Amino acid sequence: MNVRDEFRYNRLTWEDMNEAIAMQKVVVLPTGSTEQHGKHLPLDTDAFLVESVCHELGRRIPDRVLVLPTVSYGLNLHHIDFPGTIHIEPEVFIAFCLNITKSVAYHGFEKILVVNGHGSNAPMIDLVARKTVLATESLCFAANYFTFLVDAFNEVKESEVMAHADEMETSLYLHLAADRVKMDKAAPDNDRVGKYCSSDSTGTVRFNDFWGRWTGLGVHGDPTPATAEKGEIIFNASVEGLVELIDDIHKWPIEKRRDQHTGPVQKEIRW
Repeated sequence: MNVRDEFRYNRLTWEDMNEAIAMQKVVVLPTGSTEQHGKHLPLDTDAFLVESVCHELGRRIPDRVLVLPTVSYGLNLHHIDFPGTIHIEPEVFIAFCLNITKSVAYHGFEKILVVNGHGSNAPMIDLVARKTVLATESLCFAANYFTFLVDAFNEVKESEVMAHADEMETSLYLHLAADRVKMDKAAPDNDRVGKYCSSDSTGTVRFNDFWGRWTGLGVHGDPTPATAEKGEIIFNASVEGLVELIDDIHKWPIEKRRDQHTGPVQKEIRW
């Protein structure tokens, strides 16, 4: 096997890994969830979509990235009123992902990218990236895959809301695995909206209520205009954006820290 052409982290042997480390591939950690996505999409939606995007990223630039197995669980207690949803406490999620990134850094990889596919994981992957940088000599970055498809989606969308089990996610799933989507059960729904707040944290103020309080469907947005053709467009936009991000990360320097103290510091202190 040619290590240069293999993008799947777990397909390498430990001997192969030495070559990948020498190449300084960017190690990519996809994070998603196992949660309800209305009556039309499977519970694996967030994990499946982010993994698909990251694997396509790997296929396009295998000499520059290694994709770790997907973390398929996240913060989801707000969806727990819907059968099948799995919730992981924030502290547990952060510690688990941090153990992964620190392990990768230990082996000698200098650049790590956490790519998220579940909205509620976003503040946690930010902390994972920050804590990795502070605890290791490596650099860790955090991004949501859907950040890179918004402009393309705005060009083709027919609905107003981009949120959950909506036109965007449904289009992506139709593009990747249409046989798993129950479009005959797709229906729109919206959250409760006030002057500054909304029950799905899409308002000015951050707030996310239990979904069982405001929806019996588990959808925020309108999946009915979704098509596989739209999915292909936004899938490619997301992957292309991540390719550009990898270029940026590869070029980012790791410089030496410069201590500005003029007196002694208490280096025995640990945070």
